[in-house]
Amino acid sequence: MAQVKICGLRRPDHIEAAAQAGARYVGLVFFPKSPRAVSVEEAALLMQHIPMGVAAVGLFVNPDDALLDQVLGRVPLDIIQLHGDESPDRVAQVKALTGLPVMKAVGLSGPEDLPALTDYGLVADMLLVDAKPPKGADLPGGNGLSFDWRLLVGRKWLRPWMLAGGLTPQNVAEAIRLTGAPAVDVSSGVETEPGIKDEGLIRAFVAAAS
Repeated sequence: MAQVKICGLRRPDHIEAAAQAGARYVGLVFFPKSPRAVSVEEAALLMQHIPMGVAAVGLFVNPDDALLDQVLGRVPLDIIQLHGDESPDRVAQVKALTGLPVMKAVGLSGPEDLPALTDYGLVADMLLVDAKPPKGADLPGGNGLSFDWRLLVGRKWLRPWMLAGGLTPQNVAEAIRLTGAPAVDVSSGVETEPGIKDEGLIRAFVAAAS
């Protein structure tokens, strides 16, 4: 059984569906280019629908200090997710600035990308192992792409980790079986179109991961 994060939520009913299904984390996206992006005002309202026991994760892409201050001034997030080109030093800075746990996304396409997981594991509180976006992609994640899960077989890191990238209700059980992932993250895999979540798919995903 793996813990589940449903990312890119924009509606109260979808947050409630995720929580009722048993998701442990819900993600709010603060990256304007994403079809899943929310404003600070929207996020503040959505937070009112996140129940106790479910962690609110804010996804940022190369944020500056001013953006982090602006969001956290209104939105009491539990975890910061960094999904850009942030260096290990920047991850440490964000932890110090916000006082919150930081999850760092690391994109994989082949064995040459694995050392980054060790480097970020020295500073991040959690690792998100995702598919590396294609060159020139507008989005660093949420592209519905997967990678060769066999890259992760038998590997251990210093921090808890979460598997992402192309997961769906149909393949998540196999992904967990192959990789031993203790947690999984989904966004596009529970959507009917970019940015539009489906409650039935959310429930099916959580059930399959369990």
